[in-house]
Amino acid sequence: MKVFGIDIIKGSVRSRTRRPVYALCRMEGGEILGVEEVTGFRLQRILAEEQPEILAVDSLQEIAADRNELYVFLQALPPSTKLVQVTGGERKETLGKVAARYNISFNRFDPYAEARTTAQVASLGAGVEVIAFENTTDIVVSRRRSPGRGGWSQNRYTRKIHGAVRQKAREIEERLRGAGLDYEKKEAEAFGGHSRVTFRVVAPRSMVPISSSRGADVQVRVAGRELERIRFEPLSSRPRYLIVGLDPGTTTGIAALDLDGNLALLTSSRQMTMSDIVEELYRTGKPLIIASDVQQMPYSVEKIRRAFNAIPYTPKQSLPVETKYDLTAGFSYTNDHERDALSAALDAYRSLQNKFRNIAKRVQPGFDLDEVRARVLRGQSLDAVITEMQGAPTAPKPAPPAEAVPERPVEDERVMALDGMVKRLRSYVRELQDDVRERDREVERLQQTLRRERSAAGRKMRRDAELTTKDATIENLRRQLRGERRRSRRLKKRLERLQTVAKIEVSEDYTPLKVLDSLTREGVRGLQEGIGIVRGDILYIPKAHGWGRGVVKDLVEMDVRALVIGGEPPDPHLVRVAREAVLPLLSADSVKPEIRGRTGAAKTDLIDDAIGEWEEGQKEYRREREAERLEYLFREYRSEREKEVRRGG
Repeated sequence: MKVFGIDIIKGSVRSRTRRPVYALCRMEGGEILGVEEVTGFRLQRILAEEQPEILAVDSLQEIAADRNELYVFLQALPPSTKLVQVTGGERKETLGKVAARYNISFNRFDPYAEARTTAQVASLGAGVEVIAFENTTDIVVSRRRSPGRGGWSQNRYTRKIHGAVRQKAREIEERLRGAGLDYEKKEAEAFGGHSRVTFRVVAPRSMVPISSSRGADVQVRVAGRELERIRFEPLSSRPRYLIVGLDPGTTTGIAALDLDGNLALLTSSRQMTMSDIVEELYRTGKPLIIASDVQQMPYSVEKIRRAFNAIPYTPKQSLPVETKYDLTAGFSYTNDHERDALSAALDAYRSLQNKFRNIAKRVQPGFDLDEVRARVLRGQSLDAVITEMQGAPTAPKPAPPAEAVPERPVEDERVMALDGMVKRLRSYVRELQDDVRERDREVERLQQTLRRERSAAGRKMRRDAELTTKDATIENLRRQLRGERRRSRRLKKRLERLQTVAKIEVSEDYTPLKVLDSLTREGVRGLQEGIGIVRGDILYIPKAHGWGRGVVKDLVEMDVRALVIGGEPPDPHLVRVAREAVLPLLSADSVKPEIRGRTGAAKTDLIDDAIGEWEEGQKEYRREREAERLEYLFREYRSEREKEVRRGG
């Protein structure tokens, strides 16, 4: 990747007499090729010739005085070149802070060193791309010269100019069609052709195969449509790592620091759910450490830590209030919950400061320190991390020493350099003229080829469309076939289970059992879909956990005969609910079932004895309930009589 970094040496974009002179650093493949001094005009020519992927600056004020000048500058950039502000977009920071993230130090009073640093951090993914145009491009084809009042040959001269505009517009339209781009065209009719043709292409300028040009009679201007407000998009999509402190409770406090200890987020709310907290942290960055201010991490904080697979941090003993005030003395917060969350994050950062310093000492400039720190904290050795990251294409080679920067040339050397520049520019003009002639011949050849193959291409497109439709139909039928096969396998297994139950029902000595995975509505629904539940069935439950009144009511409505419960004795509340619903609960120890998969069997006489014992207990339960009811009525009656006696007295 080719990256250019610039910084102003002298002058200003706001001055009309002292135009800016820049220090330009060229960087390709992570290696600095050199640093030189260029004017603004020379910078534009170099950008047009070499077309780097990135032009990096530390401030947009160095290339444009206002918004209009910035649009003009971006319009003049090659379509493939991104303008990157390495110090951020809406919220800016100093170049020193940005460089420190990659363990790069520089002399901030040396423009050449700043240009090198700007190029280095941009090649490593720092900064934001400046976007000023919509995904729409305007192409205007117009006359290069006015027909004027003319003389005897005025009509022929006018037809020639307007015909050239029409011909150029047709060539551009053919190229847009060949690129498969959607566009709208407006034509201004004139004598002998068109005086002006406008294309509005639905594509960004980098995708439009047309460039601005000027000829003898015709000029073409290609420009992107300006946004109402300039946008900034991060050059790297990777979120920054965070150290997060959480204080759960009725009011949840959240604090997040980056790995340099800078505050990135501090908020609190009474209405935050776990999903709201996770979403807020996702918007801020990627939590690397989740910290708490108490020794035992709360369960809600642990759940959020697991959601991010973050590293836990808790102090050796819960932080006292005095320590929290000392930690957060340099920050402003609105309540105690924010203070507690911030103190937890700061305590975690303080415990890692020495480790971070040692890492910075051992890592050479040009590595992303945040990524190195994160990998080391997750258990990788520092040597392994450095070796792995050295193999990445983004790791640049060390910058050349400061003394390698060329000194500013003296006056006679500057004159010689300008003479050489003039010679190179004249040679470049001749090359461009030869290139234009060659391109004109190539365009004519391609137009002939296009006319020959247009009919064949149309037939191929129709055939491809028909094949695509048929392929989609075949794939849809295959999906349906796979679904039917899966359904057939499920039905086959269900039939086998039903046949097993039917064989047991034929036997008089054994009674079939159907296995219910759990005493929940989901378990009942699964058994109903698997082998079905019919009237008079006896169900076996391995463990009666997670039950509710609703599932007992559902089984009674299905007219289930009894439930056989294995494992520990059933919950007394479950027994009471079952007796109220008249649903027998049988112990597996008394029935001794034999279970195989989703079905089983038990001896009929053991089941009858267990049901009989349950019914005896049911009679006793009814007598107790009746006695309680009579005792309650007696107490109510006595209470009413006492009230009447008091009123009568």
